Amino acid sequence: MEYFIGKLLIIPGILVGFALHEFAHAKVADMLGDNTPRLQGRVTIDPAAHIDVLGFLMLLIAGFGWGKPVPINENNFKKPVKGSMLVSVAGPVTNFFVAIVFILIIKLMIMVNIGFLYSDIGNIVYQIMDYAVWINIVLMIFNLLPIPPLDGYHILSGLFDFRGKGIHYQIYEKGPIILLVLIITRATRYIMLPPIMFIYNGLTNLLL
Repeated sequence: MEYFIGKLLIIPGILVGFALHEFAHAKVADMLGDNTPRLQGRVTIDPAAHIDVLGFLMLLIAGFGWGKPVPINENNFKKPVKGSMLVSVAGPVTNFFVAIVFILIIKLMIMVNIGFLYSDIGNIVYQIMDYAVWINIVLMIFNLLPIPPLDGYHILSGLFDFRGKGIHYQIYEKGPIILLVLIITRATRYIMLPPIMFIYNGLTNLLL
C-alpha cells in the first residue's frame, strides 16, 4: 500500500516537471521566431499538451522518462544551430530552477510553521515537494544524456558541429537503440544516480 501511495505522491512533480520542461522548449523556440510550437498548441503549461503516456509511465515506474517532443523548424531561426541549442538547453535548465523553487517552498514551510510538517497532512505536502525536487533533477540529468533524441545530444552536436555530417546521421540513427539498451540493462541508473545525488544533496544542503 505504501508503494502505491508513494507513486501517487510523485505524480504532481512529474506533471509539473514535464509541463514546464516542454513549455520551456516551446517558448524559447517561439521567442526565437519559430511559430511551429505555437501552431501545435505547445506554448502552454497545461500538462495535457506535453505528456507522453509511455514517458510518463516510465518515470512513474522506472524513475526516468520523457515528455512529448516539441516540434520545431530550425529554418525559422536566424541562426539555426544556435537557436536549436538554446531550445534544447531551455528544458533541462527549467527543470533545475523548478527544483530550486520547490526547495525554497519547503524552506518557507519550515520557517513559517515547522510543526505543520510533523502533522499527517504536512508530511504528505512535504513528500510531494521533496519528490518534485527529485523528479525535476532526474528529468534534467536524463535529458542531458548525449544520446539522440535527448536534449544533451542536440547541445553536443551543436557545440561540435556534427550536423550535416555522416557521423551525425549514424549516431542519430542508432541513438534510440542505444538509449533503449541502456534503459533495459539499467545502465542509466548507474550513469545518472551520481550526478543526481550530487545536485540533490548540494541544493538541499545549500538552500535548506
